[in-house]
Amino acid sequence: MTKDMTTGSPARLILWFTLPLIAGNIFQQLYGFVDTLIVGRILGVEALAAVGCTGPLLFLIMGFVMGATSGFAIYTGQRFGAQDMRGVRQSAAACLVISILTAIVLTLFSSAIVRQLLIWMQTPPEIMQGAYDFISICFWGLPVTFALMMTTNIVRTLGNSTAPTVVLAFSLSTNIVLEPLFIMVFDWGIPGAAWAVVVAQGLGVLACLWYIWRKVPVLHIHRDDWQLTRHLLWAHLRIGLPMGFQASIIAIGAVILQAALNDLGPTAVASFAASQKVDAIANMPMMSFGIAMAAYTAQNYGARQYDRIALGVRQCIYMSVGFSIVAGLVNACFGPHLIWLFVGDGQEQVVEYGHLYLLIQGASYWILSLLFIFRYTLQGLGHSGVPTFAGIMELIMRAAAAIFLVQWFGYIGACFASPMAWLGSCVPLAISYWRTRKQLLSRIA
Repeated sequence: MTKDMTTGSPARLILWFTLPLIAGNIFQQLYGFVDTLIVGRILGVEALAAVGCTGPLLFLIMGFVMGATSGFAIYTGQRFGAQDMRGVRQSAAACLVISILTAIVLTLFSSAIVRQLLIWMQTPPEIMQGAYDFISICFWGLPVTFALMMTTNIVRTLGNSTAPTVVLAFSLSTNIVLEPLFIMVFDWGIPGAAWAVVVAQGLGVLACLWYIWRKVPVLHIHRDDWQLTRHLLWAHLRIGLPMGFQASIIAIGAVILQAALNDLGPTAVASFAASQKVDAIANMPMMSFGIAMAAYTAQNYGARQYDRIALGVRQCIYMSVGFSIVAGLVNACFGPHLIWLFVGDGQEQVVEYGHLYLLIQGASYWILSLLFIFRYTLQGLGHSGVPTFAGIMELIMRAAAAIFLVQWFGYIGACFASPMAWLGSCVPLAISYWRTRKQLLSRIA
């Protein structure tokens, strides 16, 4: 099933596309949430710190996977908006070939450098082995992650956000069953948490492929669709690779920040790890509105409906900023209870630190909502330069917080790293969008 987003009310289309997307992205974040919750409760705070300190490294690599696969699928959405169904099939074939090659290279590269990265991050010796065990398994499972992200992103860019949500819900449910089984029954410890994620994602890939075969005939690739030209491959790579590298550039700042946090000890690391899991779920509505704008923009750009793009952005801003205010209030009211879920009783300092982090992030969510809308709209148009520059600005601002604010103010300095990064990134994105909007509207004047 597909959805044409080039006709009808932009606000309604974006909202109904976003709602399943919010659920899907929350399910995706719940992978990490469940890992952290089960590990912290069953294996203790030290194991929680071990898994938690790998978050920036996972973001470094997984962010590339998510960004690249989203970018590869942008061209598919543009062909769909132009009603070029053969182009859609050829694009899907190109996505498959590029994804396989990229996954192989990324798996070998990340697995080779993971221990050195943990050392460079000054991971405390008492959690080093647990951190290495967890993240090395996740990295060897990258081809599975790549396959899951690529298949769901292609379906999503054709206007269907419900099926990917169901697939991710299925994978999460499987993970929730497998993780306690692997940790407690099989006694695999921290590696069991990682294996549960990989197996659950693999089953998600099979579910998505089954859905495409049964319900999405436009993605049934024919023999002549495999005639991939250099121009076609480049059309995907010029969008996907910058989007992937942009996510990795942003993640480098998170790695630097994690290195600074590791110097503050396991309590600060555990607090930051738990609060980031809550924060990641809280900002999912804003990210989901942004991703919806990428699909909406790609289809309308392919159909040359430039005025609808500008209208959609304006209406999406109203909705996303409203969600950001609600998310910030939830952080303020329920933050301590959510942090407690990870650590239980007797960890008052962890809960206090975690709530402080959530208060600061929640007050800045409105900036993040604008950032996502402008970034994904530009990417839906096929632009990669300014979003990449904005990613570099995030790196610079987050690294500055790690180098200076953490040294001067300790844990509270780390809490201001993300708001600083969001502001530094949002400014160039906003300027670029308004310039691009003017150029697009001039074409229909």
